[in-house]
Amino acid sequence: MGYIFKREDYARSAEELAPFLLGKYLCRRTESGVIRAMITETECYLGEDDTACHASKGKTKRNAPMYLEGGHLYVYLCYGIHHLINVVSGKEGEPEAVLIRGVKGAEGPGRASKYLNITTAFTGIDICASDEIWIEDDGVKVSFSVSKRIGIDYAEKKDRDRLWRFTLTKQL
Repeated sequence: MGYIFKREDYARSAEELAPFLLGKYLCRRTESGVIRAMITETECYLGEDDTACHASKGKTKRNAPMYLEGGHLYVYLCYGIHHLINVVSGKEGEPEAVLIRGVKGAEGPGRASKYLNITTAFTGIDICASDEIWIEDDGVKVSFSVSKRIGIDYAEKKDRDRLWRFTLTKQL
């Protein structure tokens, strides 16, 4: 077991947290034990001015967890079938989050949530206080690549062109 992230670790902006989470472990306690899944791909969403962000049209019942302080989960259903895991970052009232796009052995955001058995029932959970789900760091150093976010055709061009997708390339 490594260092378990504390509130201050999530206080950084989504743009800073997204690459920082690469190589860290998203941990989920189940009836059969703890699943530790290394985070391999992330994407950041940066508030109401980011037209790709769910908060771009203001606070709603669905996106309300994004307005919590960093260290909470925002899990939503995509296409009615895929649960997508987002780690809220930054300050309370400033909606930012990092989408977990993949974990080792389950590439793709829908596969990651299925592998970890995470559903919308987890939305709003404080992962700083939970013994059911948390993020930990074993001190592994990684290198990563940066690219444009994907699956956001509805967003303005300036937001589609942002290099806010981070992919682990190797462990150092």
